[in-house]
Amino acid sequence: MEPLDALDVLARWIHIGVAIVILGGSVFNRFVLMPAAEQLPDEAHEALRENVVARWRMFLRAGIMMFIISGFFNYFRNMDQHKGDALYHALLGSKIILAFGVFFLLSALSGKSKALDGLRQQKKKWMTITIILAAVVVALAGAAKVLCKL
Repeated sequence: MEPLDALDVLARWIHIGVAIVILGGSVFNRFVLMPAAEQLPDEAHEALRENVVARWRMFLRAGIMMFIISGFFNYFRNMDQHKGDALYHALLGSKIILAFGVFFLLSALSGKSKALDGLRQQKKKWMTITIILAAVVVALAGAAKVLCKL
């Protein structure tokens, strides 16, 4: 195995691994933790929310950084193999644009900016939208992989 091949495999593992952690964590947060936390008294609920969000924010920041680095590495490494493949570039371009939307929403929902308090006040709705968008990103990646074989 060539050193660059090993780097290709590593970048792909990182990209997929981060997707599993971030999407899985978001689904757990929205559909398991949030409903369970609503059963707590207000003071305990708020303390739990602050603790979970602070920890989750660390995963999100590292995950988004690793997504961007591994994603662009993967894209540029495969660009020549898909030269002139309009479907591949349309699927990947759509995936990248939606992924940045997902990054924004995840950051906004776990952030502290007063300007984005409106999103956080409707967290269930926006977490659900974020999860759906992230699922579409995964679907676009899968379609590109299957429909645009090398």
